[in-house]
Amino acid sequence: MTVLDTLAANWTSAEDPAKNIEGAVLDQAKQLDRFLVDIERRAFRIAQIALRDVDDALDAVQDAMIKLASRYAARPPVEWRPLFHRILENTIRDMQRRRAIRRRVMAWVPQWRHDAEIPEEDPVDLAADPRPHGADDAMRAQAFERLEESLHRLPPRQRQAFVLRNLEGLDVAETAAAMACSEGSVKTHYSRAVHALRARLGEVW
Repeated sequence: MTVLDTLAANWTSAEDPAKNIEGAVLDQAKQLDRFLVDIERRAFRIAQIALRDVDDALDAVQDAMIKLASRYAARPPVEWRPLFHRILENTIRDMQRRRAIRRRVMAWVPQWRHDAEIPEEDPVDLAADPRPHGADDAMRAQAFERLEESLHRLPPRQRQAFVLRNLEGLDVAETAAAMACSEGSVKTHYSRAVHALRARLGEVW
């Protein structure tokens, strides 16, 4: 039963039910807009860590937002976060799969092989740091770069569990819903991610 069905079934007021339902739909739409605005920046960072490309990360987040709004807008707001992150992770995996296929196909094209020998600059490395320059800022930036690189090297499920639990602040149950797995699996993936990051980052973190 959708939100509209529930509102219509429970309507007991003498007022016009159509007007009341329309108001509820508008309120739901406003809540969804606020949710998407609130989650956009963190979702972009999650996608950027996984894809290592600014444009691809933006595309992944926008696709996930459109799919959430078109398919699940009528769901209760409490369900949006796990649903959004499941959609985002699926979108990221699809992009990574397309990249792998494209690399295998284009490897046979001589011109592409020649161009591929020229290393591409990472947009993240080119981005200007808006913070004041100083020893502390430089050390902090270096530490976060190492963290991002270490996260990128984690297996996808471990990275997803770590990012959702720490960057997004989801609890175990919400993370399990977003990852479409059991809570026990979330704990296992998260624990392995933490141990791997500690081993790679050493005393920096």
